[in-house]
Amino acid sequence: MIAHLQGKLLTKEPSEVVIDAGGVGYHVLIPLSTYYDLGQPGNTISLHIHTHLRDGAIELFGFGTAGERALFKRLIAISNVGPRTALAVLSGIEPPELLAAVAEGQFARIALVPGIGKKTAERLVLELRDKLPELQVELGAPAHAAQGPGAMRDDLVSALVNLGYKQRDADSAVRRALEESAGEPDFNHLLRRALNQLTRI
Repeated sequence: MIAHLQGKLLTKEPSEVVIDAGGVGYHVLIPLSTYYDLGQPGNTISLHIHTHLRDGAIELFGFGTAGERALFKRLIAISNVGPRTALAVLSGIEPPELLAAVAEGQFARIALVPGIGKKTAERLVLELRDKLPELQVELGAPAHAAQGPGAMRDDLVSALVNLGYKQRDADSAVRRALEESAGEPDFNHLLRRALNQLTRI
């Protein structure tokens, strides 16, 4: 399995490059976040590589930093998010901005990325929230400021509405979940409580 490549940049496109490493030209798919920092063909570059086997073929995905590759691996671990979808996410939203969108529950912003629908965006946010501290360390990103209770409430209601619940029912369920939580700030804990409330509505 190839984990790292260093060599001369032969060709460069927004979504792919060819690198000459030891006389072999490697075709590598990349996100825009990596493309911006590559420089011009002829430069010697170094990429962190994720090797993916697909239908008997090998695809190489390259990243300018180990943090980008770590985030890519987190994304493809999510149900229904394949390597090309994960690459589209990283091309549509810079990694630090993606972490901020996840922290703030910005489902709609992530859903604007081509190939990412509402359901996938919701799943992505919900599954990455618990991993934010690790992702921030891996990317070297500053910790996102804690949300105030008003922002948390709005995000919870938005999440439930995006999951298909009526606004009125979502408002009521979130209010009760917050009352029962005794100040518990964890988004996922509160979302589970609200969902439990909705099953009784």
